[in-house]
Amino acid sequence: MQTSLKIAVVGSGLVGSLLAIYLKKAGHTVHVYDRSPDIRKINFSGRSINLAMSNRGWKALDAVGVGDSVREIAIPMDKRAIHLVDKLNFQNYGQEGESIYSISRGKLNRKMIDLAEEAGAEFHFEQKVWDVTLNDATLHIGESERGEWEERKFDMVFGADGAFSRIRHRMQRQSMFNYSQEFLNMGYKELNIPANADGTHKLDKNSFHIWPRGEYMLIALPNLDGSFTCTLFMPFEGENSFESLTDRKMVEDFFEKNFPDSIEVIPELANDFFKNPTSTLVTMKCFPWTFENKIALIGDACHAIVPFYGQGMNAGFEDITVLNEMIEKYGDDWKKIFAEYQISRKPNADAIAELSYRNFLEMSTKTADEKFLLQKKIEKIFSDKYPDKWIPLYSRVTFSDRPYAEALAIGDFQNGIMEEVLKLDNIENIWNTPEVENKILELLENR
Repeated sequence: MQTSLKIAVVGSGLVGSLLAIYLKKAGHTVHVYDRSPDIRKINFSGRSINLAMSNRGWKALDAVGVGDSVREIAIPMDKRAIHLVDKLNFQNYGQEGESIYSISRGKLNRKMIDLAEEAGAEFHFEQKVWDVTLNDATLHIGESERGEWEERKFDMVFGADGAFSRIRHRMQRQSMFNYSQEFLNMGYKELNIPANADGTHKLDKNSFHIWPRGEYMLIALPNLDGSFTCTLFMPFEGENSFESLTDRKMVEDFFEKNFPDSIEVIPELANDFFKNPTSTLVTMKCFPWTFENKIALIGDACHAIVPFYGQGMNAGFEDITVLNEMIEKYGDDWKKIFAEYQISRKPNADAIAELSYRNFLEMSTKTADEKFLLQKKIEKIFSDKYPDKWIPLYSRVTFSDRPYAEALAIGDFQNGIMEEVLKLDNIENIWNTPEVENKILELLENR
């Protein structure tokens, strides 16, 4: 337990709510502020990508005893289901028993707020935080940015208020604060596959479904009620883009041509397409993440990433794991805690941002490529036989808690080896032979 402080967490999302639980268990008084209404009292739909919980997320939840409560609303996915235009392939994610878990963002957020309230955190909804005084951790709250503000003083403030954080906005006005944001030229739109009449799933419920089509793709993740949350990723402009699909017939014809096996399972396709918003995808980087012993950023507020590795939430939860490790190490020395937290996390946040960019290429293009699928088969056989010599990149990111920066570096090293292996004569027929195994061993030894 630390010396008790009065702490504000700005943002009642997934990271803010879990952080509130950790801070309460460390002995603090915790107030969570959010400009939106209480998500438990409104419908949450139309702008969502289902979450994929993996090891890093579970580690953070289990450490404060809430993992099992979340498992109740999670569905394991042990493989990819790759929907090509003319066939369906399956590709296992990891070793036997290893899965990522599909969770509805809305369900999880409601659950996390309930759990934080049970832990003793106090939530303040529809409270718009417009600014913070860095030196004394005072929040400025009001109805509008140019109206009257009320001041609320705290010992410390955490900005968990997302990619467009107001807390970070104030920190950006310091000298020596580095900041960048980069939008992809593509967006996403939520669609829906409803359950069968008897409540069962229309597609395999333990798969992450992908329709890879190069510059665009469709994904679907299962929900507990038998439905799937689908997300269409497409460029905003160009030949195959959101801009190009302007009426119901064009949308239906596009799906009939490019996603033929999805037509019969998305009955409200055109309605959903025009009803639901088209959202943007942004990567945001900044540094520093903290100010003295008063202010700290966490989660998307300091490292928003694109969703293609399914690690945004997991990375945010891992921020809390690392912060808690520093708390246990340094006690009440918050300057030291904050300094070590940001130095530890920044390289790993940058690494998962890079990996997330790259994984769009893998999901949208490479999963339909025979060479890539062959590479994955070779890696699987080799890693099964030599687990101490080869952990595939995806497993290193998803099924371990080793640093993201390490995963990026080792993944690049392994990919260089596989490029050499795939150049072997007749590799399509000799891939599962001692010759290939020995080649990999030789390259590992000599590099």
